[in-house]
Amino acid sequence: MTGISRRKLLWGGLATTAGIAGLGVAARLAQKYGLIPPDHGGIYGPGETLNYAFQRLVARHSLAVEYPRSQISARPFPNEMAPPSEAFKRLQAGGFADWRLTIDGLVDRPAVFSLDQLRSYPRSSQITEVACEEGWSYVAEWTGVRLSHVLEIVGVQPQAKFLVYFSIEPDWWDSIDIDEAMHPQTFLTYAMNGNDLPVGNGGPLRLRVPRQLGYKSVKFITHLTLTDDIKKFGKGLGSGAPEAGYAWYAGI
Repeated sequence: MTGISRRKLLWGGLATTAGIAGLGVAARLAQKYGLIPPDHGGIYGPGETLNYAFQRLVARHSLAVEYPRSQISARPFPNEMAPPSEAFKRLQAGGFADWRLTIDGLVDRPAVFSLDQLRSYPRSSQITEVACEEGWSYVAEWTGVRLSHVLEIVGVQPQAKFLVYFSIEPDWWDSIDIDEAMHPQTFLTYAMNGNDLPVGNGGPLRLRVPRQLGYKSVKFITHLTLTDDIKKFGKGLGSGAPEAGYAWYAGI
């Protein structure tokens, strides 16, 4: 059986089971195939599980909408944020020459990258929308290096299931699964609309995850770690977002 037909069969089973016996049973079927999001508990858990399972079984290779240049927003909206930390201010004063991205965890070759190193890799651009859970959105051209390219350099180990990523700003972190990390539209972004990425929009380095809501695209990225167990981070829900009432998987 091919991978595609197997996924369709699995999804068909999930959907049929949900219709006959409810979301709870469908969630148990999803668990059998390792399709449980880390925040699956609680009253909304079965629905979140079914949504995540659908995305991974049916829409795994889907692409975020890319817009023509004429659709770029005149004034991209930098959402409100706390003042940058002292560590950030020191790096900013030096033109971010000392900014570093550390990648560790379940990789063959842990490494530390400067912005210049990241800029030396093949550049990719996309014109995609940032859609906020609060209702606002904007379209911009994002330029950077595909995360998959950098992960190939460090060598992701087969048992890695999640990528956890951290901002220089304290307590700001999130995670995605390996499928999302290796997706061709997931970028380490260092430029926007032809210029260096503004601080208000996440500069000097932002993880861009265009298939999910804006809060998954964490700003000021300094650390990525690959893991097979997301439960040992934070409260075990996959990020701080579920702790505040948002879903870990925020597909759009």
